[in-house]
Amino acid sequence: MTPHIVESSRPVTLLGSGMLGSDDLTEALGLAPVLVAADGGANLALQIGQMPAAVIGDMDSIDSEARRRIPADRLHHLPEQETTDFDKCLRSIRAPLVLGVGFMGARLDHQLAAFHSLLCHPGRRCILLGAEDIAFLLPMRLGLVLPEGTRLSLFPLAPGRVSGRGLRWPLDGLELRAGARIGTSNEVAGGAVDLAVDAPGVLALLPRPVLGAAIDGLLASEPHPV
Repeated sequence: MTPHIVESSRPVTLLGSGMLGSDDLTEALGLAPVLVAADGGANLALQIGQMPAAVIGDMDSIDSEARRRIPADRLHHLPEQETTDFDKCLRSIRAPLVLGVGFMGARLDHQLAAFHSLLCHPGRRCILLGAEDIAFLLPMRLGLVLPEGTRLSLFPLAPGRVSGRGLRWPLDGLELRAGARIGTSNEVAGGAVDLAVDAPGVLALLPRPVLGAAIDGLLASEPHPV
């Protein structure tokens, strides 16, 4: 097995080069203090005074100033063009959790590609932060404690039979499948939510203010086998 480029006992913030709110990186680093940049994300990191522990990607977006300032042993060039920089980073990091910042918003094609990478690496606990929402792949089992009325959407990137309790509209073991049945715009009935899925591939979407609860739930969850 190829060794991981970044191995951390603490959660990792992964910075992309997409849309970034004024407090996004500060919030992420407060929860996941190890900073890794995906290619051109290194430019953003330096602009706001952060030095990444590693930069991973095909290096077609990092500028010459960032190359000069970042130590050479922190630059990890993965030249293959079959996968995105986000995918290269996700498979190269071993950590309890990855918070992805700069991968949602701005360009829809980049956002869809990031969702695809989550599907390709179901054993990774990774949450993508957007301006309004967060997104992550539903693990085999997930427990959340959320305020009543919290929006909770499930969207099948791949088919999965989902069951659980604590939602206003029960799932009752329904199979979610794109083109047939999806689970968007549900909401929390109040308190504890327990969800289970029989296969990797169902995306969970929640409002960004409940990020802390999502992190707690994912860290305690049972991930899909790698």
